[in-house]
Amino acid sequence: MLSLIQRVTRASVVVEGEVVGSIGPGLLALVGVEPGDTETRIQRMAERLLGYRVFSDEAGRMNRSLRDTGGGLLLVSQFTLAADTASGMRPSFTTAAPPGEAERGFNQLVAICREKHAGRVETGRFGAHMVVSLVNDGPVTFILRP
Repeated sequence: MLSLIQRVTRASVVVEGEVVGSIGPGLLALVGVEPGDTETRIQRMAERLLGYRVFSDEAGRMNRSLRDTGGGLLLVSQFTLAADTASGMRPSFTTAAPPGEAERGFNQLVAICREKHAGRVETGRFGAHMVVSLVNDGPVTFILRP
């Protein structure tokens, strides 16, 4: 499992002209599920998403987490993150989990985040063509692995 996180002032996901998820200040996380991602790895990713310190404290240092700020979390499944891009001019998706496994893993991540985070946790729609809009704050962008 890997996540590309972006600190945002706002973000939203639109599917077929309908907003299906939106947040104000917080994190947008594009999530790729890989074959064999275990419950332990998914739990660890949830902890990292909620606890990773990317928000400024009073001194302007990145010392506060999403858990500290109570900000929103927008989780968007994105299998292309798990692509093998090491060779050639076209990605291979053999390193991404099959759709059924990926959906189960993603849904498990969402459930854990909703259980452990007092702030808003929103999602896109698994498997749909999504239009993701965001205002990156910083910009601040990181790739997380459990």
